[in-house]
Amino acid sequence: MAQTLATEVVEQIAVENGVCLYPIPMRVTDTRSSAAEIVHLPCGATLESKCPPCARRARALRAVQCRQGWHLESEPVRDPAAATDEQRHLVMVRAQWEGWRAEAAALGESTDAIDQAIADLDAAIEATGLRGDVRGRAGAVSRKRSTRRRQDAPDLPRRVMRRTTLGQTFTGSDGRAFRPSMFITLTLPSYGRVRNGVPVDPAVYDYRRAARDAIHFGRLVDRFVQNLRRVAGFDAQYFASVEPQRRLAVHLHMAVRGTVSRADLRQIVAATYHQVWWPSCDEVRFSGDRLPAWVASNGDALDGDLEGAGAYVDPSTGEVLPSWGEALDRLDADEEAVPLHVVRFGDQMDMQGVLAGTSDADQRIRYLAKYLTKSLGGGIGPEDHDRAAHAARLVEALRYEPCSPRCANWLRYGVQPKDAKPGMVPGRCRGKAHKPEHLGYGGRRVLASRKWSGKSLREHRHERRAWVLEVLGLAERGDAEREAGRYLWRPIRAGDTSLPTRRGRLLREVARAQAWRAHLADLQARAKIDPPPEAEECLSKQEMVMSC
Repeated sequence: MAQTLATEVVEQIAVENGVCLYPIPMRVTDTRSSAAEIVHLPCGATLESKCPPCARRARALRAVQCRQGWHLESEPVRDPAAATDEQRHLVMVRAQWEGWRAEAAALGESTDAIDQAIADLDAAIEATGLRGDVRGRAGAVSRKRSTRRRQDAPDLPRRVMRRTTLGQTFTGSDGRAFRPSMFITLTLPSYGRVRNGVPVDPAVYDYRRAARDAIHFGRLVDRFVQNLRRVAGFDAQYFASVEPQRRLAVHLHMAVRGTVSRADLRQIVAATYHQVWWPSCDEVRFSGDRLPAWVASNGDALDGDLEGAGAYVDPSTGEVLPSWGEALDRLDADEEAVPLHVVRFGDQMDMQGVLAGTSDADQRIRYLAKYLTKSLGGGIGPEDHDRAAHAARLVEALRYEPCSPRCANWLRYGVQPKDAKPGMVPGRCRGKAHKPEHLGYGGRRVLASRKWSGKSLREHRHERRAWVLEVLGLAERGDAEREAGRYLWRPIRAGDTSLPTRRGRLLREVARAQAWRAHLADLQARAKIDPPPEAEECLSKQEMVMSC
């Protein structure tokens, strides 16, 4: 029993060589030659606890994205390309089919065949690279509320907006021009005295407020960016990461292109808030075994603005619970209504100026990507019992707290969730905010503005892939090989006898990775090929190779 397990050794070797631990096997068939081969796709996990090699590659890619967009000297926005003749022709055909569908609907005829033809045509239009939907999508009707600022929030100065994403340029005493940027850290307020990341008195620690602040933290960040741009006077771009503090409250690290004064930043933080206009969830109406029952609608048996094929009713009286829309209508009609919750930043704030090409910039980029491969609640050690108990109390406070309009916890407070469906039980919501590894924050860990680098994450990944293929002497596939429909990709089921064992597949991928790494090292030694600028963000050259 003391002998080392072969599976563990194989996985350790795979991790050391940058091979995905859980590759997805796909059978690729060439429809021309009928040749088939098995290709292993990486699982793409972003957490180190699931797949360390994939998580490290994702972290390195995010660091590349942060570096390329932080200190730009020119606008990254690119003008859309002109439509091709094929795209224009397909859109004209799409317009004809839309007219035929309208005529058939007006005559009361079936439109199923036309709808199928339109769906196939839409797929063909999308395959040409046209972005967006030619028909468009109907937007949801938003509720208009008063935009008057709260009396306890200071007013922000208004400045003339400049149509640029670049910050102001300064000239030093030596005549050199430079354009500084910012590294900002924002935190949530205090909920009670804390020592070594643990509340001094858990009985007085405000866990409910901490839970609600974590749930709505993403909206608070959006308000901060809006206020920052209004005060800065230009379309400030940002790259931010959300991380946990030692006290398990989320906080934000943000790299911002351009700069504002510290006094303006303090004023922006003090004036930033987010009001949650949701129905009240302070009074529990249903709990234990007495929960609302789902009743299927039957003609006019159920009245009201109900969504779906039924509604939840009071188990004692049979009264239909108000829908989400009805609950918001009542809230709008109440002139004395107050928001359910108001989220603000805490007093702790830090802002540092950063120049391009300095060691400070490199350090801040590494710091932004430091915790991206770890979960928000994964930093608690096995011997840290006090912090584990603190995390358990926070998770318990999140258990019955509504995380979204569609959360099942609304039934506990007598309101039907939006898009209600049968089987919803309070305390069993599957939203990310309720999971222990997220600590109430259900948003994205990386927040990047649209005009940050002018490239999507997929384009950054393609650049790294193109460099590796060029160095290895492997040309990109031509137009003939990229012909749509030539290759058929089909997943291989676990019980397929032609599929080698998982350990066998890992060993083959390790051998292939070692061959690529040796070939890459040999080419670099003979041709003195310099790695791309982002290679320093990777843990090894092997990760650059495995990005293919």
